[in-house]
Amino acid sequence: MQLTASYIRRMPKDTTCEGFLRGVTAYIRKHYKKSMLPRLAEHPEDRLTCSAIVFSRLNREIWMVGDCQCLINGELFDNPKPAEAELAAMRAEEVKRLLAEGMTQDELLCNDIARQVMIPRMVESMKQQNITYSVIDGFPIARQAIKIIPLDFRPWDIVLASDGYPTLCPTLEESEQKLQEQREKDPLNIGPDFQATKAFHPDYNSFDDRSYLRLKV
Repeated sequence: MQLTASYIRRMPKDTTCEGFLRGVTAYIRKHYKKSMLPRLAEHPEDRLTCSAIVFSRLNREIWMVGDCQCLINGELFDNPKPAEAELAAMRAEEVKRLLAEGMTQDELLCNDIARQVMIPRMVESMKQQNITYSVIDGFPIARQAIKIIPLDFRPWDIVLASDGYPTLCPTLEESEQKLQEQREKDPLNIGPDFQATKAFHPDYNSFDDRSYLRLKV
């Protein structure tokens, strides 16, 4: 994430989406040792990996690379990983089984052992990294899995965010409030309305990373 942010800060303002994809890939790749590349080619789970959502003012476009989300004049756009829902469902079923066997919610919040059942499937799904879904990882980015949203020159209210918000709202305050409501009603994230591959650990203020940026353009 830090390398990608560093690249974005220094790239020319007229960079196209294709230029960004090529440039950020090369920038990440040069931070690998050459001796690492054969293994990384075979094991995507070992690569430096992040997602990014970029607004290009000059190109009047939003670029979605990986699992991110945005609101454009209130309309939601997302770009989830294909296996994410399946993995979350696997974990949810295991949590329910453990609860039925007598484990408490507090025990599972502190030690989410249900994740163990989905880890092999998660690693397997990562073999599709930059094949069926896109990420920034120093290897060629899967162009077909990128969303490019064009904008005309009318006023737009835009929210760019990571996937750490179960409900993305027009303001940060509303989005944080929805996040806390999710924590209060379903801290294990196993309910019918929302499932995730992680729970709300009591030592953290959320279950996943989150970024939020609102723009009026």
